[in-house]
Amino acid sequence: MECRVSAFSRVGGRERNEDACAYIEKDGLICCALADGAGGHRGGDVASRICIQTVLEEFGRAPEVSSIALGTLLHQANEAVLREQERDPAVSDMRSTLVVLVFDPLQQTAVWGHVGDSRLYYFRNGAIAARTRDHSLVQTMIDGGLLTEEDALTHAERNVLVASIGSVDAFQPSVLGTPCALNDGDAFLLCSDGVWGMLEDIAFEQGLGRAASSEEWLGYLEELITPRVHRGSDNYTALGVWCGEVPDNMRTIPAPLAQSLPEI
Repeated sequence: MECRVSAFSRVGGRERNEDACAYIEKDGLICCALADGAGGHRGGDVASRICIQTVLEEFGRAPEVSSIALGTLLHQANEAVLREQERDPAVSDMRSTLVVLVFDPLQQTAVWGHVGDSRLYYFRNGAIAARTRDHSLVQTMIDGGLLTEEDALTHAERNVLVASIGSVDAFQPSVLGTPCALNDGDAFLLCSDGVWGMLEDIAFEQGLGRAASSEEWLGYLEELITPRVHRGSDNYTALGVWCGEVPDNMRTIPAPLAQSLPEI
């Protein structure tokens, strides 16, 4: 199975970009990682960079597609950030989210894990088949029936995390327990909250249906986000993975994206 990866990372309406993303291929296996330096903490950009660098370096040393190996990558990223906090008091309270996808195109298997509210979306047959659950206060409120998904987008504490990289007590990663078997036409989207907070899920599906490549898919999403960016808007970063050939019966020509989404 041929898999293609594309990405973008933009500063949005902020002075600097605290998001980071990258991917690496080693021995036929691929690792994709995306991190968002937590807002309000000094050194968020340092934390996200350390996360990505650590994950890719450690995967390069011991490439493996398994839940245990992925959990180890998340742990190693947390330890690297903690070491930097201790070394440099100026960034002693830096935090980051982290979402990691590892997959084997030959064996057609994938596994993923995350900490925080950066998300992974998994698409099958052009629709969202799975999505990571945010480690956030508002997600906890949603789970408890105290808040709706729609209200969570504008809640005053929507950016409060209950798990993050850069903490001993709050490092509580979630990892897919059993590797997922991939089919031709499957796709993944890793993104920071600057992306999923701007767009509804239908935009991701419609963009995928319109596109002929991962580059086109992310291009459609960025076209939707760019006009909505204003002073103070969050950084926005996305990494898309396109697996195999897309069957003809999955090709769709949906309604124009801009007409199907409410103004934000």
